[in-house]
Amino acid sequence: MAEHTDGDEIADLLATTPTGGFLGGKWVEDGDRFTVDDPSTGLPLVDVVDNPPERFLEALDIADRTRESLAATTTHQRAEVLRRTYELIVRDSERLATLCTLEMGKPLAESRAEVAYAADFFRWFAGEALRVDGGYRPNPSGTGRILTLQRPVGPCLLITPWNFPIAMGARKIAPALAAGCPSIVKPSELTPLTMLALAALMEEAGAPAGSLSVLPTLDAAATTGPIIADRRLRKLSFTGSTAVGKQLIAQSAEQVLRVSMELGGSAPFVVFDDADLDAAVEGAMAAKMRNGGEACTSANRFLVHESVAEEFTARLTERMAGLSVGRGLDEGVEVGPLIDERAQVRLRDAVADVAAAGAEVNTGGAPLDRPGWFFAPTVVSGIPASHPFGDDELFGPVAPIRTFTDDEQAIAMANDTPYGLIAYAYTRDLERALRVCDRLESGMVGINRGVISNAAAPFGGVKHSGVGREGGFAGIHEYLETTYVGLP
Repeated sequence: MAEHTDGDEIADLLATTPTGGFLGGKWVEDGDRFTVDDPSTGLPLVDVVDNPPERFLEALDIADRTRESLAATTTHQRAEVLRRTYELIVRDSERLATLCTLEMGKPLAESRAEVAYAADFFRWFAGEALRVDGGYRPNPSGTGRILTLQRPVGPCLLITPWNFPIAMGARKIAPALAAGCPSIVKPSELTPLTMLALAALMEEAGAPAGSLSVLPTLDAAATTGPIIADRRLRKLSFTGSTAVGKQLIAQSAEQVLRVSMELGGSAPFVVFDDADLDAAVEGAMAAKMRNGGEACTSANRFLVHESVAEEFTARLTERMAGLSVGRGLDEGVEVGPLIDERAQVRLRDAVADVAAAGAEVNTGGAPLDRPGWFFAPTVVSGIPASHPFGDDELFGPVAPIRTFTDDEQAIAMANDTPYGLIAYAYTRDLERALRVCDRLESGMVGINRGVISNAAAPFGGVKHSGVGREGGFAGIHEYLETTYVGLP
């Protein structure tokens, strides 16, 4: 294990965190290893097993052998496992939050919120497991009856991202188990520790043998490709970039897999002329700076009516400039590091390019001169209309501001993107708010709110931002097939 020097408590935490693979109910430790780094320092935290392709195929063998017995368990049994997992996450919430901050970098307060969010998925789907039902009704022609049944789709491959290392896994694992589907989870190689810790809690909660495998790896393509091509796999769920999502959808077509894709976003944050600017600035800070901007739901394009743009920009600049940046475990820190050096360089170059094109960098705009992958919270205004800054996800603490003159232009600008995950709008006019909701091409809309994620709500996008929904009443149905039975 790589040496870490952050004190006895952290050393003990890392020493007691699983670093192998969880293979259908047993832990495997053999094989090559790779290093998980602390983005706050760039130094190694711990070494994790690099699970090879044959181990992923073994996990699929186990899932295939388990599918019938897991489907045959009662919904009460599955709900109890989910409920106990919820309780164990709550019990270990501080430990999990610290682990999340260590490997991802976000402030401890945000990690605590993520752990609570993850726990809520287990609590929600413990209830939904009991409500899987079908239907029975007369055929409208009067010639018989229509019976519909719901059954588990079968073995699932769940690919989770680095930015919410426990919540995104929970959002997939909980409905899969609630529906009776065995799962194979490939966590991000950047943040596998929290997901391995979750696997240990599910084992403690009594998850049926074979119902879950969690296998970190450095080579996603080599390990997941053969599984996706195998006819025994029936479902693929992925959270990550649109580019990778498109490749996975293409691969999934060969076996006609059920897919859930939560992909990239370029969220517009629209501030109308009648907006409560105090509320709009607060919402902007939440929508932009949650997770340090490293979130698919992060406000990526601030579209502000020209009559309030100067005041909004000044207020947002003051708030962004006043944020405390530092190591996530330190007291009072509001913004942690970016995930790695590539993210830091990408943001640095993007801001430098738009500044060279004539935009004004109101605050920030560069990496901080300290160890780790820190970037100063940044506001950019006066962006040339033809410049693509903000068209794609910035994925960091950078807020581009553009202006509009009327509602039609605002909606056109908001929709002028291949993405459609989430949009935000601030207005005091209820009629305008409803009209905007009808016309925004987005899977989710926040009206006068900067954060709307909720385990009880359907999460997902349209256009290039994804397929399917996670959470809410729809979440479990992504893991169920419907069978129609015609009765005389």
